[in-house]
Amino acid sequence: MHEYPPLVSRALHLLFRHFSQRQEVLQAFKQVQLLVTSQDVDNYKQIKEDLDKLRSIVEKSELWVYKRQGPDEGLDGGEGLPAEQELQKDDSSTHKPRKAESSSSKNYRVIKEVLLRLSRLCIQEGLSGRKSRKQQQRLLRNMGAHSVVLELLQIPYEKDVRMQDNMKLAHEFLQNFCAGNQQNQALLHKHINLFLNPGILEAVTMQHIFMNNFQLCSEINERVVQHFVHCIETHGRNVQYLKFLQTIVKAENKFIKKCQDIVMAELVNAGEDVLVFYNDRASFQTLVQMMRSERDRMDENSPLRYHIHLVELLAVCTEGKNVYTEIKCNSLLPLDDIVRVVTHEDCIPEIKIAYINFLNHCYVDTEVEMKEIYTSNHMWKLFDNFLVDICRVCNNTSDRKHADNVLESYVTETVMSIVTTFFSSPFSDQSTSLQTRQPVFVQLLQAVFRVYHCYWLGSGQKGSVETCIKVLSDVAKSRAIAIPVDLDNQVNNLFVRSNNIVQRTAISWRLSVRNSQLSTRRESVVTVSRDYRNIIERLQDIVSALEDRLRPLVQAELSVLVDVLHRPELLFPENTDSRRKLIKHTKQLLEENEEKLCIKVLQTLREMMTKDRANSATINSDCYFKKDTPNSINSLGGSGGLSRAEMTLAEVQCHLDKEGASDLVIDLIMNTTSDRVFQESIHLAIALLEGGNTTIQRSFFCRLTDDKKSEEFFRVFYNRMKSAQQEIKATVTVNTSDLGNKRRDDDSQDRDVPTRKKARDSTVAMTEDVKEQLIEASSATKKAFNSYRREADPEDHGSSADGLPSTGANNHEEKMSFVVVIMQPILRFLQLLCENHNRDLQNFLRCQNKKNNYNLVCETLQFLDCICGSTTGGLGLLGLYINKDNVALINQTLESLTEYCQGPCHENQNCIATHESNGIDIIIALILNDINPLGKKRMDLVLELKNNASKLLLAIMESRHDSENAERILYNMKPKELVEVIKKAYLQGEVEFVDIKEEEDARDEEEHDAASPRNVGHNIYILAHQLARHNKELSMMLKPGGASGDGDEALEFYAKHTAQIEIVRQDRTMEEIVFPVPNICEFLTSESKLRVYYTTERDEQGSKINDFFLRAEDLFNEMNWQKKLRAEPVLYWCSRNMSVWSSISFKLALLMNLLVCFFYPLEGVHAGMLEPRLSALLWMGLFAALVLVVLMPQPLGILALVAVTILRLIFSVGLEPTLFLLGAFNVGNKIIFLISFVGNRGTFTRGYKAMVMDFEFLYHLIYLIICCLGVFGHVFFYSLLLFDLVYREETLLNVIKSVTRNGRSIVLTAVLALILVYLFSIVGYIFFKDDFILEVDRIANESQTSQWEPEDVNTTDVELCNKVNRFGINNEDEGNMERTCDSLLMCIVTVLSHGLRSGGGVGDVLRKPSKEEPLFAARVIYDLLFFFMVIIIVLNLIFGVIIDTFADLRSEKQKKEEILKTTCFICGLERDKFDNKTVTFEEHIKEEHNMWHYLYFIVLVKVKDSTEYTGPESYVAEMIKEHNLDWFPRMRAMSLVSSDSEGEQNEIRSLQEKLESTMRLVVNLSGQLTELKEQMTEQRKQKQRIGLLGHPPHLNINPQQPA
Repeated sequence: MHEYPPLVSRALHLLFRHFSQRQEVLQAFKQVQLLVTSQDVDNYKQIKEDLDKLRSIVEKSELWVYKRQGPDEGLDGGEGLPAEQELQKDDSSTHKPRKAESSSSKNYRVIKEVLLRLSRLCIQEGLSGRKSRKQQQRLLRNMGAHSVVLELLQIPYEKDVRMQDNMKLAHEFLQNFCAGNQQNQALLHKHINLFLNPGILEAVTMQHIFMNNFQLCSEINERVVQHFVHCIETHGRNVQYLKFLQTIVKAENKFIKKCQDIVMAELVNAGEDVLVFYNDRASFQTLVQMMRSERDRMDENSPLRYHIHLVELLAVCTEGKNVYTEIKCNSLLPLDDIVRVVTHEDCIPEIKIAYINFLNHCYVDTEVEMKEIYTSNHMWKLFDNFLVDICRVCNNTSDRKHADNVLESYVTETVMSIVTTFFSSPFSDQSTSLQTRQPVFVQLLQAVFRVYHCYWLGSGQKGSVETCIKVLSDVAKSRAIAIPVDLDNQVNNLFVRSNNIVQRTAISWRLSVRNSQLSTRRESVVTVSRDYRNIIERLQDIVSALEDRLRPLVQAELSVLVDVLHRPELLFPENTDSRRKLIKHTKQLLEENEEKLCIKVLQTLREMMTKDRANSATINSDCYFKKDTPNSINSLGGSGGLSRAEMTLAEVQCHLDKEGASDLVIDLIMNTTSDRVFQESIHLAIALLEGGNTTIQRSFFCRLTDDKKSEEFFRVFYNRMKSAQQEIKATVTVNTSDLGNKRRDDDSQDRDVPTRKKARDSTVAMTEDVKEQLIEASSATKKAFNSYRREADPEDHGSSADGLPSTGANNHEEKMSFVVVIMQPILRFLQLLCENHNRDLQNFLRCQNKKNNYNLVCETLQFLDCICGSTTGGLGLLGLYINKDNVALINQTLESLTEYCQGPCHENQNCIATHESNGIDIIIALILNDINPLGKKRMDLVLELKNNASKLLLAIMESRHDSENAERILYNMKPKELVEVIKKAYLQGEVEFVDIKEEEDARDEEEHDAASPRNVGHNIYILAHQLARHNKELSMMLKPGGASGDGDEALEFYAKHTAQIEIVRQDRTMEEIVFPVPNICEFLTSESKLRVYYTTERDEQGSKINDFFLRAEDLFNEMNWQKKLRAEPVLYWCSRNMSVWSSISFKLALLMNLLVCFFYPLEGVHAGMLEPRLSALLWMGLFAALVLVVLMPQPLGILALVAVTILRLIFSVGLEPTLFLLGAFNVGNKIIFLISFVGNRGTFTRGYKAMVMDFEFLYHLIYLIICCLGVFGHVFFYSLLLFDLVYREETLLNVIKSVTRNGRSIVLTAVLALILVYLFSIVGYIFFKDDFILEVDRIANESQTSQWEPEDVNTTDVELCNKVNRFGINNEDEGNMERTCDSLLMCIVTVLSHGLRSGGGVGDVLRKPSKEEPLFAARVIYDLLFFFMVIIIVLNLIFGVIIDTFADLRSEKQKKEEILKTTCFICGLERDKFDNKTVTFEEHIKEEHNMWHYLYFIVLVKVKDSTEYTGPESYVAEMIKEHNLDWFPRMRAMSLVSSDSEGEQNEIRSLQEKLESTMRLVVNLSGQLTELKEQMTEQRKQKQRIGLLGHPPHLNINPQQPA
């Protein structure tokens, strides 16, 4: 990697070229053009010769173009003569010798001849007009003819007539070269600057370059439009300039709003120099004079023609409901002026056509209602004028030679179009002027019907007239307008006839399509054409086969290139850091204008992270690496020494990030001006972030925050979003007239429902049938026409090899421009930035804390609002704006908005919920509306939309404890509509389930249900469940049997498959989660549930959560096994009845042991022992039991039948064969049981070690072996089978456990007993040996004893003992006594056997001593010690341990049962905590803390894709990964918290009420005190006043005293 950037760029070029050789070969083969016929070969030779001449002349242009500088030099070439007369001049001057022709004149002549020949090759003149020859155009393109002619056009010349003629021919060639050929148009479009001259020829050529090329017109620059408008201003009002503007506004019958706006803006800015309208009186008379003048009508460049083309241009600019241009044109050409011009008696048809088209698009077919049209009399004046013109056309049908074709075209096309549009507009239904103008309307219908019967009408004209009649008749019926009876009948017959014609045409076309293969071989087809077509088809087959063959090699080349760039340390010298230099050099490629190379590098970097990294390439990459560096490979540390196949995706991403890939993406996004580089940069960023790589997210965040470039970075995306919104507003429209027709049809059908239901149904069926036939007929017509064209003109068929994609493949690209399409990867990139609920980046997208913040969250919501059409059409037209082309973009927008909110990010939730746009209403409408017409064809796309919309609303409400967002959602949502959507989705899913029931068994249900109607309905149900907390009406509707009984099964189904749990977050707050139960949870068996429920143990803290969590993995594995088991019907049936097989085995074992017990030995019972009467009675009992079982299959009846059958077998074949049959049946039954046991547990799938360690499996295996021993060995083995009772009964198990649970204590106590016995044996042997004399019972027959004794008995002690026993004791009763303590071992055995078994100890069996014996006292002590120490203490210790253990087991069982009944399994709260609460204990353990719901949630986290997690799910998944159980609520419940908070709220409320009442009392008291104070003050003042007015005592005078 050199330090000189240009050298690095050239080296990269060479590297990519080296690894794309096969790709270049393939591209070269695709460009191959075969010269099939001799004519093609001749053309090729001629073209090659002509181009060589022309190229040579152009290269030497300086030698002959500028020769004529003197006055005489103009004569040698005949200057001044027109080019058409040059050949005649040459022919007439035959008296001059040929050598007199100068080289300059020869060059002119050669250029002219070459250009004429080349032009004739491109175009074929015929009776039907000019037709482009695609094959010859392609040949000229491949040979580079256009480049030579373009060089010719660049030759400077002065006023040279012959050079001007040649330039005209050059332009004509270029026009013919690109006529109808989009690839040639694209080639010339690259040199568009050559034609931006004021010349008329350039304008014509520019028109041909853009003609009917939607893509080029969509990408046009404002500079081009400004140039032509400026030419009109400065170089005169030439019609050709207007024709070019008309060409770019509408292409391929599609209007381009962007161009409409640009053209209209430039025309308005130019003013009167361009816009010439004759509005005032003087100018109007000028217009009338021009219309009267025949010369002005014929002259193409006259002012009249300019005015006509100007009005036509304005009409095209307003086509397609462009509100902006409509408003502009309304002010330019008012309705009064249009009516005055059209109704003038001298108005010519050309003017009428232009003005009426303008009126149609600017005033009638509009987005917004133009009230002036429907309220004034202007339209009716025009209708009167239409009637006059229609009469003129109908009356002049006799003489076709002098017929006015322009007037006929005006009537049959323009007039019919505006009448149809006016009366089918939804705004016309609201106008009342029609009722007062009924006679004119009837006359109009009669006149149109009269036109329909003109014989000279063409097929297109007839169709437009028929459509007009249809619209007028429908309006007459809907508005109750009386039309003549004969006219009404004629109209009805017309439509009946047209339907029949359609059916006949469809049948005939279907037959023609079926016979198209036969018709291809008719005599009319030239053999050469057929051979030509076959050769072209074979070439295409060869290219396709070569592409299939080279595709793996091309991919292998790319893979090797990626490997080379991935491991440059094996190719470059050590310590060069080559990959980092490569990534840094990519930034410099833009500065060097190496856009293509930059794109290739970005694509290669992205290829390193593709999913098929492990695919093996057929090209050996080792040949590119150094052979002498094995040590360097091994010495590489980390992931650098691994190949791409050995590295995970995250490792490759982090590896590239370390080399600076993230920085490269950020720099390119901020600095690039190229759309392609920007697109590849976004795709590289997506590849880096794929899978939610947190390391890459952190890298992006750190770079954007550290470098303080986030403002510039986000401004790029902000501007892109704004541009996309403007593009959508400028290009997307809806045909509201179609909507009005549809609504009118729906209304009429609704009115007919109560009266003519059956008739309406048949009519609808007929209409649908006609529609189907019309569709089929159109497709058949297209096929037949294509086959005809292929036969008639094989060049068109061969043109598909041009390398141009078909129009069908280009539809998607044409319908959405790049500005809108690029939004999908942008939104995906923003989604991946927030993946895994990255809170920092979620907030960063909303606010960057810079001088200028760019809220991309709000912009994404506004983009959704814009693309769904609410800003231009309202929510009622939602379905008309969504189609299969933009639905993926809408889904991506919804997914990005969802990722912005999840986690949760409350700020982004509030930002979306409280935004002033219609975003939330759009999301709600996506859920509630049917979204037709997309839903009729692609229901899967509609379901995906609804699914994503419901997820977004759930994300907006996720983990919120307030109700603000929920209330915002409920503001414009009707609960009834939401419930209806849920029921409809369920019913639709039910139909789909019936259709695909067979397929569903064989495929994975999780994948199948991803976008199924039921799954979507389930998500909407969960949304409704969350909203129901804030809306009582919705809560009532969600309950089955609520407001409306219809669809209760849907609500019951979703309620059954929906679960809710409560979790504890990291901040110790509790949160409720509602989630769908995974389908795999249905496979959990009830036996497993009961086993887990009863056997889960509590930990030291009294919680069962730990043990339950540890068992979750085994339960999940069991679910997976049970799911696989369902695919094996026989095994599943066996496993499902495992308890039945176990019960049968036990009952058979019990029965066989009863038979052995009562009848052994078996020889005593044999066949034929029963008397005939009893045998007959037994047969009758057997048949009676059989009939009883058939009629009433009850368990008791089955048992009776089995008992009678066994008795019958015993007395028919004998007991021994019966036992053999029962044993064999038991063996088979146990084998079935083992199969069912393995089926339920999946023992074999866990390996042999787990199988051996499984106690239950070993137990049943031993049981089977014992059964086999009983059948093939001895019947006594059956007795061992009775121990199965211990396994089956828990009480008996507790008895065994009472011994085994404290087995160590019992064993130690028994060891103590043995020690004591040993000590007592020693004492007895030493002191009381003679007391150990026991009575024995000898066998009477000595011969029998001798059989058990050894033949050679050498022991003298035995003989001596026998002698003592026989002869030592003379008493006959003592003959059976025997000494048992002559040896210590015998003494120990005697004490152990007789001492422990005797109630009083060993003293009970020893000799009774006399009191006179010296050891009497010692013997008493010996006996007493043994009794107390061994019998009473030790044995009772053992018995006590066993009894206490049994009691403990029983109490534990009772306590466990009590805990299960009175304590919550999850939180551990007891029943009494829920007394007097809003939620009962039963409701709590069933709904809030259902243990199985927690298991289902754990399973959901395991089966769900980690990138699809919600915020709570990702939190719980992380806790599960860490084996952290803090997310389980312990000793807490939200209902108790809420009730406690309600209690606190009630107390606070009551205290507040008391405080308020106290305050009121205080206010009243203060008021009263104030009044009292005022009264006291007033009284005091009055007293003072009285005191002042009263007389003093010395002046007191008696009033009665006379003066």
